[in-house]
Amino acid sequence: MSITRRSARRSVRILGVASASAAVVLGLSSSALACNIRDFKAEAKCDGDKGVIVVTDTDASATPAVISVFLKSSGGVETKVGQQEVKGSALGTPVSFPEDWKPSATYRVHVKAANIVDEDVQPDLVTASTACKTESSTPAPPASKTPKPKPKPSKSAPAESATPTPSASESSSAPATVPSNAPSPAIGDSNLAETGASSNTGLIAGIAGALVVIGGGAVFFGMRRRGTRGNG
Repeated sequence: MSITRRSARRSVRILGVASASAAVVLGLSSSALACNIRDFKAEAKCDGDKGVIVVTDTDASATPAVISVFLKSSGGVETKVGQQEVKGSALGTPVSFPEDWKPSATYRVHVKAANIVDEDVQPDLVTASTACKTESSTPAPPASKTPKPKPKPSKSAPAESATPTPSASESSSAPATVPSNAPSPAIGDSNLAETGASSNTGLIAGIAGALVVIGGGAVFFGMRRRGTRGNG
């Protein structure tokens, strides 16, 4: 059975379309496996109380790449933090740059992979607003060293007397009163000095007056009794 020119042309066209399709598929797969700037991700993290910048390479082609990190200042001056080489993987290969980063700081991450990639990771890395080491992590001083407040004196307490109280030793050492050898005055001396007589003078005078009255009365009744008898 002979092949006609028409069927031959048709076969060539089919082969051409298949080849073109295969080339497109291979091109897409190779571009998908090629190193790309989107395969790199930068983060600012904390390792305990220390800062660290981590760049992860998810390039499945494992193309060697050099990563450089720069700190950008507000005046446009950059300070190089570090540079490392990495080979990516589908699961991601991280590389760490120790850096005591400050809150809200900006870092530029540059990737150089052979003649494929020579770009910065976009956007620039901006750190968090809170640093890794905070004031709360500072240990507080021991409670034993804290001075205790002195108690205030109570207002209700009586004030101390300004005059010092003599002690028992001072009172016992005071000289005792020496008794005088002079005779003590009699009890009635003070009355005699004032009136010239004893304090019993009034009593004696009263008794004498009463006796005079009694005697006069007795004389009066005796005379009256005699007169009565003479008239009888």
